[in-house]
Amino acid sequence: MTVKVLVPTALQKFTNDKATLECSGSSIAELLDSLEESCPGIKARLCDEKGEPRRFLNFYVNSEDIRFLDGTQTPLQDGDEVSIVPAVAGG
Repeated sequence: MTVKVLVPTALQKFTNDKATLECSGSSIAELLDSLEESCPGIKARLCDEKGEPRRFLNFYVNSEDIRFLDGTQTPLQDGDEVSIVPAVAGG
């Protein structure tokens, strides 16, 4: 099963400057492990010590925020697109 992952510019130093990766996994949690295998060090930037996404990063599966789905247990299917989007704040 192949899932397309869109990587923000700030994390592309872990992906050899690639903005898009093809990874595998039947859930976001498995996808994160797959990303770590192909891009060592990236998971520590994406997740806290408990393996949960860092609060300043948002993950979307086909434009749906995983916080409103099943979090890291959100299931993935072949051809899904996962976007990693840094939170933007200002004022």
